[in-house]
Amino acid sequence: MSTSLPLKTPATLAGTSSKPRTASALAVVADYLRVLHRVNPVLSWAGWAHVALLLVCLALLPFDHRMVTGLPVWVKPAKFVLSDLLYIWTLAWLLADLPAPAQRAVRRISWAVAVSMGVEILCIVVQAGRGTTSHFNGATATDGMIFSLMGLFIMVNTVVIIWAVFLVWQHRLHGSEAYVWGVRLGLALFLVGSVVGGMMVHLNQHTVGAPDGGAGLPGLGWSTRAGDLRIAHFLGLHALQAIPLLGWALGRRQLQPQRAVLLTWVGAALYTTAVGLLFAQAMHGIPFIRW
Repeated sequence: MSTSLPLKTPATLAGTSSKPRTASALAVVADYLRVLHRVNPVLSWAGWAHVALLLVCLALLPFDHRMVTGLPVWVKPAKFVLSDLLYIWTLAWLLADLPAPAQRAVRRISWAVAVSMGVEILCIVVQAGRGTTSHFNGATATDGMIFSLMGLFIMVNTVVIIWAVFLVWQHRLHGSEAYVWGVRLGLALFLVGSVVGGMMVHLNQHTVGAPDGGAGLPGLGWSTRAGDLRIAHFLGLHALQAIPLLGWALGRRQLQPQRAVLLTWVGAALYTTAVGLLFAQAMHGIPFIRW
């Protein structure tokens, strides 16, 4: 949708002359969300369901004082809901730029992602309600079953993202060459972040050199005493936003297309290097920041 929805929509043009800047910004967001719902209603509704869950988690935070792994019990669900929301709506936006012949596959991918993310976040919310951890938890048969169910649907999500990577490499998306390569590389790097997640499952914890749940960065919980694989995992997954945005921005500048593509590749390479260094640091048991 990089070309189908320009930055200056009718709502924003109307807002620049008479409305406050905040109202104009809200109009832009509303326009984008309407377009998103039109091009991919499945992922649009999935995202709105996550918005509702986020509000529930935030509403419960002041009243539920239980702690899980050193943080208030509803902090982790809120973070995961927000991350999943960003993922779902970004994916919908990017795949909308595929040509018509690919849209049937996009609809199937969208349903698989919506169901997978829905099951994952419901498992996390249920475990928070039970006052326990959702990941790497085999303390009881129920805990083990819930974690296995999450793992199954995360695998489904990974498989359909591999399908999405195939689609964006097989078909040319609408937009500049730099944006096209940004989407391709961003989706590929998202899979790198998924591999880091697989390593956490293999280790049955995200902390290296100490048990999960020790001292961590405020609000994030990333370990300040040992290595933490969640940081590389986080950065890898959010390449889905960062690299396409880089390609889009370079494509809008007055650069030769080849130069814009080259800079997109350079940015993706630097981003990959950062993920690799954070992964290596964590695997050596070194904290990102020693607090």
